[in-house]
Amino acid sequence: MDLRIVIAEDGVLLREGMVGLLARFGHRVVAAVGDAGALRAAVEEHEPDLVVTDVRMPPGQSDEGLRAAVALRERRPGQPVLVVSQYVQRSYATELLDSGDGSGVGYLLKDRIGQIEEFVAAVTEVAAGGTVVDPEVVRQLLRRRRDPLERLTPREREVLALMAEGRSNAAICRALVVSEAAVGKHIGNILMKLDLPPAEETHRRVLAVLEFLRA
Repeated sequence: MDLRIVIAEDGVLLREGMVGLLARFGHRVVAAVGDAGALRAAVEEHEPDLVVTDVRMPPGQSDEGLRAAVALRERRPGQPVLVVSQYVQRSYATELLDSGDGSGVGYLLKDRIGQIEEFVAAVTEVAAGGTVVDPEVVRQLLRRRRDPLERLTPREREVLALMAEGRSNAAICRALVVSEAAVGKHIGNILMKLDLPPAEETHRRVLAVLEFLRA
């Protein structure tokens, strides 16, 4: 099957490597871009059979590629999208996998690209409407669904509980009799463990509190 593919990856070597690899298997990359804005424009212009996108891309280097993929699936229901990443961005991964009826979507870690036959098989499967999810992604999503707070230490849970009460860092310091630097470090650990990377459009402290309330 000759597929028309749009690739979004800000690493030039990996991007060109995927272009060459897919060409070897008879597919045509109609656009290879390096940021989320260019990805959206390329999809509008070329209406590809498949989008292959990284998670982290300019301008923010957080989760722009994955958010763009979710938005594309909303605007173009059924648009096949294969996400490749060095790590699992669990909040948007869940949203991506839940988009539409869950068909024509995949999430692979970049290590799989080196396993050429497995990667190309995933490309074909997702383009045909199938679902392909890296085993490590499955493990992390299942772990999150069990208890998003299980990775926190008892002290970090205390800090998060006080955050949920609306207390400032200074108030948390007084309540726990610790330094403000210690509170800042605990909050940083909480945001990291709850998979809340920096993003311009979200307030991570509020999202962390919402996770606490849901749990």
